[in-house]
Amino acid sequence: MTAATPPGCLLIVTAEVDAEVEADWNHWYDTVHLPDALACPGVLSGRRYVQSGEASLSDRGTSSRSAARVYTAVYELSGPEAIATPEFQKMRGWYQFAPHVRATTRVMQALR
Repeated sequence: MTAATPPGCLLIVTAEVDAEVEADWNHWYDTVHLPDALACPGVLSGRRYVQSGEASLSDRGTSSRSAARVYTAVYELSGPEAIATPEFQKMRGWYQFAPHVRATTRVMQALR
């Protein structure tokens, strides 16, 4: 991304993945999914992060803590229309890993 082309919005996606598929998940994400996303019109850049530590879980007034690894991808987009392109729709999703994704969030934030 250049200073002349600031992003119109951010797409932030998080996922927790079962340990038994984590190596396959990372290989697929780094070699297939992220390059495919970056090739889509309107996707200006993308980066992946992982956070390890203790997570707090609340369910109907009951709280617990456990070890967790949360993967986060941050995509800079020209605007929200970038996720509606045929190219983006074709590559989005991690369906082959769906049974192993325990938690996920997806947030789009306009910057203008």
